[in-house]
Amino acid sequence: MAGERDGGRRAAWDAPGHSQGAPGFAPTRDGRRLALQRRPAGGDGAGPTVVFEGGLAAGRSWWAAVQRELGDAAPTVVYDRAGLGRSAPAPGSRRLDALARDLTDLLGHLEPLGAGPFVLVGHSWGGPVVRLAAAERPDRIAGLVLVDPADESCPLLLSPGMRRQERAGQHLSMLLARAGLLGFVHRSLTSALPPDAAADLRAEGFTVAAMRTRARELEDTQGDLRRLLDAPPALDGVPLTVVSAGRTSPGMTRSVREAATASHAHRARQSPGGRHVVLPGADHMVPASAPGALAAEIRALL
Repeated sequence: MAGERDGGRRAAWDAPGHSQGAPGFAPTRDGRRLALQRRPAGGDGAGPTVVFEGGLAAGRSWWAAVQRELGDAAPTVVYDRAGLGRSAPAPGSRRLDALARDLTDLLGHLEPLGAGPFVLVGHSWGGPVVRLAAAERPDRIAGLVLVDPADESCPLLLSPGMRRQERAGQHLSMLLARAGLLGFVHRSLTSALPPDAAADLRAEGFTVAAMRTRARELEDTQGDLRRLLDAPPALDGVPLTVVSAGRTSPGMTRSVREAATASHAHRARQSPGGRHVVLPGADHMVPASAPGALAAEIRALL
């Protein structure tokens, strides 16, 4: 399985009592399997199940600190998109529609197991993924939390300069992965995670294979966003919270940060009762930089 070892470190995903829950797999409509971890709630376990969707090339382990902060408030599910972590690569497109179909298949697998309704939490590129999946079956969605999401209403995301930045970032990430240094660059994020999830991320998240998947997900992000502009997902009646980071970070200069935050406020206004929240202590990697504050916003929708 891709990413089982990296620098002599073994992934811990199937260890008893893993902080992110018990491992398993969900089938897709085309015969693949998506690796997941499912953590039960305390008490009677009643209420929605929280399902997390990561950003570009971000697998299940990135959410471990948020799961820890949620405690036993709700059952949680994390998973690896195709080509990440324990999920095998998929043939064909890895554009937005394909990612949303896989998430829809995951939810369809979970429903007969007693999960649902669902609160979907999507970070960065995971934001449009969860919006599309929710629009497919809004009857089973109890709420959406979009975490510093990519949003089609942000003009900068549709600019030629942003496309050049994406390509440069992908090239650098691949070079670092080939040199075995990508995990070192992201060590501050890894250190925010529980030890077992950090071991999984070090073993699986910074590989050449993961960066190849990232390149496929970046195939035409601007085309995908323009399609959302032309046909936005219908989410009437689905409770929505949009969370913005309050701090700049690499790739997020002050002007980019302001434009992104403005697009988040716009997205919240499109939903009756939608909420827009800015977390002052968070940078773009909100799940690692402000897991407690993010968990509080998720709790508010449960």
